[in-house]
Amino acid sequence: MPGGSILDRVAAHGVIPVVTMDRLEEALPLANALLAGGLPVVEITFRTEAAAAVIRTLAQERPALIVGAGTVLTAANLESAKASGAAFAVAPGLNPEMVARAGELNLLFVPGVATPSEIEQALGLGCRLLKFFPSEALGGLAMLEALSAPYRHMGVRFVPSGGVNPTNLEAYLKLDTVAAVGGTWIAKKEDLAACQWDMIRDRCQAARGIVAKARCI
Repeated sequence: MPGGSILDRVAAHGVIPVVTMDRLEEALPLANALLAGGLPVVEITFRTEAAAAVIRTLAQERPALIVGAGTVLTAANLESAKASGAAFAVAPGLNPEMVARAGELNLLFVPGVATPSEIEQALGLGCRLLKFFPSEALGGLAMLEALSAPYRHMGVRFVPSGGVNPTNLEAYLKLDTVAAVGGTWIAKKEDLAACQWDMIRDRCQAARGIVAKARCI
């Protein structure tokens, strides 16, 4: 799988802030807050027209930050993410054509799964890192534990996202098949609009503390 070392670096942090950004001018203040909070990774979703420009700015101006692309639904999204400097790309679902195109681009791609059949399809496509989405709506930790049991020996690891928050973060991270979680609570759109950079920094620091406790660091 492309991007093995990137995966190791992202997994080491335990939490991937998932951010939807409308305005390019918010990019660098966000990056500064994440770095100050000790969480140097971010997933910028392709839910706005600003996404590619934000990824490009972060990749060029804040090289210490691991920048990924989220909500990558089309080949055009993938190509834009790669051209903008994204280190990885994440999708909510599993599309074999997207997996193939990401391989051609040599871009670490994390497809989404929700069922055993999708996990097996992903395995057949060579994917071992999978987004579990929407996690809490699908049954949360209990469901993920059940899904992990028959596939753990295959080396599958998950990035649960959707409903993960500070109250359940520790429990998710204690599951050995969880590489990291997607965290939309770290930097919400209203926080960006209100320039709550210190709050974002503090949430990063708090998340780091939970990760350390869960992993006995």
